[in-house]
Amino acid sequence: MARSLEQWLDYQGQVHPQAIALGLDRLYPVLDALGWKQSNVPVITVAGTNGKGSVSAFCTAILNAAGYRVGTFTSPHLREYRERIRIHDRLALPAELVDAFERIEAARGSVPLTFFEYNTLAAILLFDAAKLDAWVLEIGMGGRLDAVNIVEPDATVVVSIGLDHQQFLGDSLEAIAREKAGIFRCGKAAVIGGREPMPVLESVALQIGAPLKRLAIEYNYVRDGDGWRYRGTSWNLPQLPPPALAGDIQFANAAAALATLESIEHRLSIGAEAIAAGLQAVRLPGRFQIIRPSEAHPSWILDVAHNADAARVLARNLRATEGPGKTLAVCGILADKDVAAITSTLDGCIDAWWCASIEGTRGQIGAALAEQVRQHVSSPVSVADSVAAACAAAMAAATAQDRILVFGSFHTVGPAFDYLEAEGFLT
Repeated sequence: MARSLEQWLDYQGQVHPQAIALGLDRLYPVLDALGWKQSNVPVITVAGTNGKGSVSAFCTAILNAAGYRVGTFTSPHLREYRERIRIHDRLALPAELVDAFERIEAARGSVPLTFFEYNTLAAILLFDAAKLDAWVLEIGMGGRLDAVNIVEPDATVVVSIGLDHQQFLGDSLEAIAREKAGIFRCGKAAVIGGREPMPVLESVALQIGAPLKRLAIEYNYVRDGDGWRYRGTSWNLPQLPPPALAGDIQFANAAAALATLESIEHRLSIGAEAIAAGLQAVRLPGRFQIIRPSEAHPSWILDVAHNADAARVLARNLRATEGPGKTLAVCGILADKDVAAITSTLDGCIDAWWCASIEGTRGQIGAALAEQVRQHVSSPVSVADSVAAACAAAMAAATAQDRILVFGSFHTVGPAFDYLEAEGFLT
């Protein structure tokens, strides 16, 4: 009997004995059996501890504004699996995904694929079938051994380096940077974000012959009033509108996206008007996203920040947008994350905490999280059995002048969106 999309997703989580198993060796024979040969479509591959979703979104929005049809592959999803595979202006259809999974299953034989490998292979098949003008591919974890790295890119970008997933990528910033530099290719631009890039990124790029594009060296941006200016190796763009994504870090993310697009301008022409339109049109849920239901209700901030570096950016954004009321936090953090580093960074920005249980093999109950959080913050900490219950408790305690921050994981922000929709706060 044919499987539904939900049945396929349940099945895929059981095929490989490990939820995460990095490496490309399993993918090569499956792609050979599928008869896949990479088409001559410009590919942008984006890696980074934080910011890769934003850079991917900027690239896609600007390419769309220039009239190109783009396939965008991201992970994880917030509310629905289909968010991971966007085919130009729509999400992948359930029937398309089921057909792709059936083809992959027939081709894999005895090869034990992971959930993410099924996901990546499905994106490749659907993008090929759609005859797109460009692909934007977000690395899932690391870079060198990530399934996305099976596709040869025309331009690559490493947005940031931070401590995360150390059990898979190494326990130092240098080791993690080396893994992410594994997406670089000879003769293809290697865009590096951050004004103080890790030296290993530069050395790997130089060693393999990937032309470097470094922030504040080969490209740069300058804030100018409400707008900003971008300067690159060939583009000089004054009076750009501010990015539609909130937070100062988004200017740097947008600049990295422009440096990446600039490096493939010989293949895809992009005008200044399209760049401005794309910067204003970009949308990315859960990245310091502010929702203001009405003057009678508190505002909400949703942010998927789930490591120390992301928490530092979140803290800066919270301080920059302080209002007359309090900041109440709904927090859910996976068990394998550095709770101490995340919460201590935000201490002083938050007036009360509700620690929520989150599901999944890497999840943890709210009581266990609260026990850790109390050791690193000075404000009151409460416990909730679910994200929805935590949101409801924070809502009951808030005044119209307050704001409720939901953060800590995609697994926290996704259910918060469901709660807000049920309450009629999403328009």
